Amino acid sequence: MEVVMGALPGVINRLGDLLVGHLNLHKTEKGEIRFLQVELESMQGALEKHSSTPADQLDFQDKIWARDLRELSYDIENTIDTFMVHGKSSEFTWPHSFKEFIGRSYDLFSQFQVRRKIVNETRDIKRRVIEVGERRERYKVNNDVHKPPAVDPRLLARYEKVTNLVGMDNARDEVVKILMGGDETFKKQGDIVSIVGFGGLGKTTLANVVFEKIGAQFDCSAFVSVSQTPNMDRLFNDMLCQLSKTSNASTNVIDKLRQFLENRRYLIIIDDIWDISVWKMIKCALPENNGNKIVTTTRVLSVAEQIGASYKLKPLSIDNSRKLLYRRIFGEENKDNCEDEELFKISDGILKKCGGVPLAIITIASMLASKGRNTLMWHKVYKSIGTGLETCLDVKNMRNILSFSYYDLPSNLRTCLLYLSVFPEDYAIEKDCLIWMWIAEGFIQCQRKGESLFELGEVYFSELINRSMIQPVFDGYNATIKYCRVHDMILDLICSLSSEENFVAALSDVDHTSPSPSPSKKIWRLSLQNNKVHHAPHWDTTSMQQVRSVIAFPSAFHLMPALPRFRVLRVLDLDGCDLSQGDYSLTFIGNLFHLRYLGLRRTRISELPEEIGNMRFLQTLDIRCNEVCLPSAVVRLSNLMCLRISNRTRVPIGTIGSLTSLEELSTLSIYNDSMGSVKELCHLTELRVLDIVCQTEQADTTEKSLVEVLSKLQKIQSLDILIYGGDCSLDAWAAPPCVRRLRLDRCWFSTLPGWMNPCLLQDLSFLWISVRVLKQEDLEILGRLPTLSYLYLKVDQENVRDIGRYCISECSFPCLVFCSLCGFGGPVVFRQGAMPRLRSLRFMFPVQEARKITGNSGSLDLGLGNLPSLQDVIVRFRCEGANKEEVEEGRTALRSAAQIHPNRPVLEIY
Repeated sequence: MEVVMGALPGVINRLGDLLVGHLNLHKTEKGEIRFLQVELESMQGALEKHSSTPADQLDFQDKIWARDLRELSYDIENTIDTFMVHGKSSEFTWPHSFKEFIGRSYDLFSQFQVRRKIVNETRDIKRRVIEVGERRERYKVNNDVHKPPAVDPRLLARYEKVTNLVGMDNARDEVVKILMGGDETFKKQGDIVSIVGFGGLGKTTLANVVFEKIGAQFDCSAFVSVSQTPNMDRLFNDMLCQLSKTSNASTNVIDKLRQFLENRRYLIIIDDIWDISVWKMIKCALPENNGNKIVTTTRVLSVAEQIGASYKLKPLSIDNSRKLLYRRIFGEENKDNCEDEELFKISDGILKKCGGVPLAIITIASMLASKGRNTLMWHKVYKSIGTGLETCLDVKNMRNILSFSYYDLPSNLRTCLLYLSVFPEDYAIEKDCLIWMWIAEGFIQCQRKGESLFELGEVYFSELINRSMIQPVFDGYNATIKYCRVHDMILDLICSLSSEENFVAALSDVDHTSPSPSPSKKIWRLSLQNNKVHHAPHWDTTSMQQVRSVIAFPSAFHLMPALPRFRVLRVLDLDGCDLSQGDYSLTFIGNLFHLRYLGLRRTRISELPEEIGNMRFLQTLDIRCNEVCLPSAVVRLSNLMCLRISNRTRVPIGTIGSLTSLEELSTLSIYNDSMGSVKELCHLTELRVLDIVCQTEQADTTEKSLVEVLSKLQKIQSLDILIYGGDCSLDAWAAPPCVRRLRLDRCWFSTLPGWMNPCLLQDLSFLWISVRVLKQEDLEILGRLPTLSYLYLKVDQENVRDIGRYCISECSFPCLVFCSLCGFGGPVVFRQGAMPRLRSLRFMFPVQEARKITGNSGSLDLGLGNLPSLQDVIVRFRCEGANKEEVEEGRTALRSAAQIHPNRPVLEIY
């Protein structure tokens, strides 16, 4: 059963809190609350026993019972929230004047009225709980259902080894042959190839391997996704950014695209086209020059045939399906076969039901990985899949396979996954924002005192990746996960379940959503996605008082109901919606007392109302990309855990230091007249994420204040500091062992600090550091950091001229993906076995120093061929002291190294 837990876990905990605080309850009132707590705990236990049972296997009355209980839990939570907002301290203080006496009397009378209302509502809820419990007895649920065991969490460690799908080599070579004119059948239309097939067959994967195979042969390249309801402005801007390697945002983007591509040979992948009209629009932006190549993917055969040469992607053969299954389960050892004859027979039955669909195979393999070689467990998985794809490849059967993995998730992860149905197809979901939304909704409940909600949310997020339910999207250097996407088939599944259980009401063009929610149905979460609907639904006949989340996207913002219609809203996200136009006002925002998450990024607001201080429960405030001054009323937001502001946001002195619950603060700008804000950071001892931009001319004062503050922030995991107006020394500071990310721009260390110890910094994955003097042994130390994936290392050129060359030794930097070595006075040589995962390399090449080491033999070899994963290299030549001939010799050596490298990495020399 989906989402049957509703708000139960959080409600039970909060009922316990009511018994020990907030108001001196009478004995009778305490008894009623204790009754609710015990009763709901019993119901939660019953629900847990069968919550993993697919909906189509439950009795209709069971669904009604679960729905009533879920809605009841929301009503209880709303009642508690109302109590928390209106309830006041019962401590009595003697009034000092008649006016104070009148005011005090009025407050007591108001509190009595609120308390009486709360008591009445509590009794009404008690009556409803009893009714739900009696219904439970009348329609008992069969608890004897099979719950699939959990997936081995260690599977994530194998993820890198199994992501390359098998059986793609032949298809890749065929598509490349068509593109490059080697296939006589498609001679006339080979410049455009459209890969066609049903969802989950691997169209995008095939397009990607083609892209990686031949991308380096073109002047520029891009890979963009379209989806069913494309945002064409965003698509064209994304395409132009990838092609030109610059950030662009223009209304004339089509003209700029054509102008940029006019005399260039390009390769463009256009993924997931649903309608031929979209292709025609895209085609207008692409000039038809000789040698250009375009690859598209689509699920619609007629669209593919109109685009160009249609390539029908076939399901995997049984042999390749078997290889994919075994590699996913067993890893590299015994990766292509199964020695157990019984397991071999069962796996063939499973593969037959998967029908050669890679996504289905990976989904089932993700669960089988934790079963080991247990024949009984494999057989149970096989029997639970149902008919699957054995007879036909329609959406319903695919959902059967995907839903099996879905129901294998713990109930808390299922709820978090279903919440992703508020986002449209192909949307890049920012990881941190998503976790803060989960927290605001109450989906994440800490079991131990002192446990961080956000860190637990990160565990949830990683587990969904581990179980192949969401796809990670890395940053531009493939070093850290910044976003996630939901595969089309998974999104189809969770949207269907969400709609069936009335979890999210989404306004979009997708079939499984309702464009106009039924007035008889309560809306709990509202997602406005559709950019084609021009007439708002009949909101006047739909209750909005119980809505908990509203996520509006720019193309559908005109459908947004007025804020006064919401009473218990917890999440409000208007990212990208233009609030500077029309009559939409934030003046009512202060009355959303229950709000936990407020996302106003890129909304063009010029100010925040002082009433924002009324939102005492607010946990996340995101006003990035707006020029706005933070109101002084923010000091009243005692529960604020995440504050995201622009580096242009002015913060009044005395504001930041009051927000002692803050765990994330970015980006705080420090100016000459706001140095006091730095010292205020000493009070924020819970900070995990801190991003500072210092734009001052007081280098000494800034340095001293920073060292003093940072020494007190022992929970810091991510620290970004950018200094303007002079360099700053941090020799007197030592990073805490829990740090994961350090970006210290224009902050110098005289030597590599002693705390940069691989035994201590077990989680450091991102490092941007500047060192005056760097020794060879310092590189050895950095190379032993176990999880480092991004390194920007700058040294003082004046201090490294006589050191000679540096060596990156074997087995060093095992996880590094991006490396930039700046200011080195001698050449850097890479030994065999060094940096096995490095994809992007940036370094300085001092021609004269290199000549001193190699002599006149000309046999300059930096060892680039020893970097097996290398994809692109940028080299900056330092030519001082060298003649033109020596410079050209250096260039020739580097070009030769790139040409003979198996990956043919892209080489840029400056």
